[in-house]
Amino acid sequence: MMKGMTLALSLALLASGAATAHHSFDGTFDRNKRVKLSGKVTEFKFTNPHSYFTLAVIGADGRTQLWHVETTSASGLADRGWTELSIKPGEALAIEGWPAKDGKLYVRLGAMTHADGSTTGLWIPEGPAPIPGV
Repeated sequence: MMKGMTLALSLALLASGAATAHHSFDGTFDRNKRVKLSGKVTEFKFTNPHSYFTLAVIGADGRTQLWHVETTSASGLADRGWTELSIKPGEALAIEGWPAKDGKLYVRLGAMTHADGSTTGLWIPEGPAPIPGV
């Protein structure tokens, strides 16, 4: 009986963690604003429910700001040909995306340009909003 309760509690805690990690686009990001940033990648996490990377950006005051850049899930990225090596620490990127509503250094990736000039669009680059469900 106690093992069953412990298992049930453990599963409930795991499920609640996954639920808090996943969020709605409109609840978190401002689809009416766009932000453009350039910097160097410090880490890339190829994970579900969202992959993300951290971008070190030099702010107007000369200080380094660490921006959390969210993408779609690892499985969704893999469907587009991405791997855990698609973005590497130290790589210079210019990105465009939708900023967090709460003003945190947090952005949902729309498109990125690599140092060699090649571009990767996660959504329609000129579109007003992300593709529903992505």
